[in-house]
Amino acid sequence: MASRPPARCVMVLGTTSGAGKSWLATALCRHYARQGLRVAPFKAQNMSNNARVVGEGEIGSAQFFQALAAGAAPDVRMNPLLLKPESDTHSQVVLLGQVRGDLGAMPWRERSNHVWPAITAALDALRAEHDVVVIEGAGSPAEINLADCDVVNLRVARHCNATCLLVTDIDRGGAFAHLYGTWALLPEADRARIKGFVLNKFRGDPALLAPGPQMLQDLTGVPTVAVLPMWWQHGLPEEDGVIHARPEVQGVVARTIAVVATPRISNLDEFQPLNQLPDVRLKWARGPADLAGADWVVLPGSKHTSSDLLWLRAQGLDRAIAAHAAQGGAVLGICGGLQMLGEALIDPHGIDGNAPGLGLLPLVTVFAPAKTVQRTQARFGSLAGPWDALAGVPVSGYEIHHGQTAQHPAMAAAGDLARVALTGPQGEPLGWQNAAGNVLGLYLHGLFEDPSVLQALFGASVPTLDNVFDGLADFVEQHFAPGALEALVAESGSTGA
Repeated sequence: MASRPPARCVMVLGTTSGAGKSWLATALCRHYARQGLRVAPFKAQNMSNNARVVGEGEIGSAQFFQALAAGAAPDVRMNPLLLKPESDTHSQVVLLGQVRGDLGAMPWRERSNHVWPAITAALDALRAEHDVVVIEGAGSPAEINLADCDVVNLRVARHCNATCLLVTDIDRGGAFAHLYGTWALLPEADRARIKGFVLNKFRGDPALLAPGPQMLQDLTGVPTVAVLPMWWQHGLPEEDGVIHARPEVQGVVARTIAVVATPRISNLDEFQPLNQLPDVRLKWARGPADLAGADWVVLPGSKHTSSDLLWLRAQGLDRAIAAHAAQGGAVLGICGGLQMLGEALIDPHGIDGNAPGLGLLPLVTVFAPAKTVQRTQARFGSLAGPWDALAGVPVSGYEIHHGQTAQHPAMAAAGDLARVALTGPQGEPLGWQNAAGNVLGLYLHGLFEDPSVLQALFGASVPTLDNVFDGLADFVEQHFAPGALEALVAESGSTGA
């Protein structure tokens, strides 16, 4: 029996980070899947602290959602290299789902030759199993200072002979210069891979763009195949930066939730459902004033808990959070946020750092070399205070943490115990609550993505991810030039190696 040809590859490149690569790649995954094609996403290297559990490993959240949009099972091959920033100069390196300390210790440029064989093997395997692979680039392909160690943009496009879109954020201004400058800095052989420009986040009358797109095509030979209007509430979690909170909430605001946006915040995408609830105002807190009027204060996950605690104290947020809790205000800590709520962080292995906690829960966290990475089914026990609606509710989510948290021994001996609020399938504690009932800390990510939790806490639901993905596909099908998306697949492989 003749072997089937490898999948065609369509690649989404951007002029900058935040141009719209991730959501556009997600939309293309659902579009091509709706054509009856077997589709897989791919991003060779992702730098993000937003990660999801796949089997016993982890990949960037964007590729996790892209896989779901494609109707494919998420797989570590879809994001073989994940860099999780721990400081401005160092990242944890995750290769094929697993932490690699040896790679993390290597200089950036030296690392590329060590990871490239794994990247190409992953892409080749996905191509052998699918009809189309939708590839997302990173940053810009015109980062000429990094061209010699590129493993995510042009080197990937050449390996699979991809046809490419180049997307830019026109809302930032300078979009035509961004597109032309990026195209001009590419090696001449790679310019032919760019089959279309995409203007993203446009506000106003598209007719006002003329004659810009035609002038750009005259200079480059590349047509502008889509002008995508600004769309604030598409429902897909953000890949870069914090979620764009709605400018205003229609009707009565029943609850204001302030999420503390620490420098090393992680897995912030799990809060996207809160931004879709009709009577909830989601705000990001970077200083004490941002907590004013908040009903809930949420401490999210952190890729470096001890340094984020230092930042909290430098901003005066530690005192503001303590005051909020002392007045009976609801406080929720998730993963790193849970660790912050305890009495102390103890790091005997040099993983995160030692630090005093906020002292709102009688717990202590010890960092272990082994990283817990798993999907988890859990159930809330008896809860009090503002969280009592969760009592007995089953919940599914995921864990990604080095810390192991337990009752503080000396405080427990003195009778100061936190109530176990959430237990895993083997009865292991995954969450604790203070005696007053207003402070809750959990190791489980994905709380607000669980429909049973949203129903219990808010009596509401949000659009399913399938509905979100279909909305994205409808949007691009409406705004791309007729036949442009089909031409990308048809032309893949014809641009020369």
